[in-house]
This record gives sequence, C-alpha cells and structure tokens, in this order.
Amino acid sequence: MKYKQLLASLVLAMVIFLFPLTAQAASSSSITRSVGEEVEAQDYSGQNLNGTEFTNVILKNTNFSNADFRGGVFNGSLLEGVNLHGVDFSEGIAYLTQFKGADLSDAVFTNAMMLRSVFDNVDITGADFTNAILDGPQIKKLCAQASGVNPQTGADTRESLECR
Repeated sequence: MKYKQLLASLVLAMVIFLFPLTAQAASSSSITRSVGEEVEAQDYSGQNLNGTEFTNVILKNTNFSNADFRGGVFNGSLLEGVNLHGVDFSEGIAYLTQFKGADLSDAVFTNAMMLRSVFDNVDITGADFTNAILDGPQIKKLCAQASGVNPQTGADTRESLECR
C-alpha cells in the first residue's frame, strides 16, 4: 500500500514538473493611463471604461454619465464639475481624489474604495454606496444631504451610506 502511494506521488510530481500550468497575467497595456495632465470637457458618456486609470489628473467638466467604469481608478485627481450621473463605478478606487461640484446622482459605487477622497458640493441623489469604503467625516458630510433610491440597484442612498 505504501509503495502504491509513493509511486502515485512520484507520477503526479513528474506530470506537474513536465507539464506545468501556464500562468495568466493581465496586461498593463489594457489600462488607459492619463498621468499629470488636465482634461477639460472630454465626453466619455456611455463608454466602456472598465479598468481605466486616471492618475494625478485634473478633470474639469468631463462627462462620464452612464459609463461602465467598473474597476476604474481615480488616484490623486481633481474632478471639478464632472458628470458621473448613472456611472457604474463598482469595485473602483478613488484614492486622494477631490470631487468638487460633481454630479454623482444615480451612480453605483458598490464595493468601491474611496479613502482619503473629499466630496465638496456634490449631488448624490440616488447614488448607491453599498459596501463602499469612505472616511468617516466624508460619510457624515454625505449623509447630511443623502436622499433617493438608485434606479439600477434599488438601494436607498441613506441606507447604503449607513446614515444614522
């Protein structure tokens, strides 16, 4: 019995050694990067922007309305007067990003990581922040104006922010 187990282990080890599994890696070329530039009045509305990354960018009056931006990244960016109405930013990252005068109404931010981001004078009517991670003071600021129900997910904005 011991010899059968030893032989089976040896055959398995040889198969794994001679026919290794191929590794699959994501290509960085599939990620769009806009680094250190100013983008004004660009129209990304309704586009597929999955995994797109905007790093150290100033976005003014840019239109992302109804875009599929799942897994997207805003890192160290200023979003001034940006239209994110109805955008799907679930699983996205907005780190060190300032949302200033932005329209976030009806947007989906489920499971988004939004730490160290600031929300000044934004419209979050009907936005879904379910399981999103935001800084406590920003949640408190957003709860002061939170209202509506997200038309895509059915989530109440106040409940998704866990407002008290």
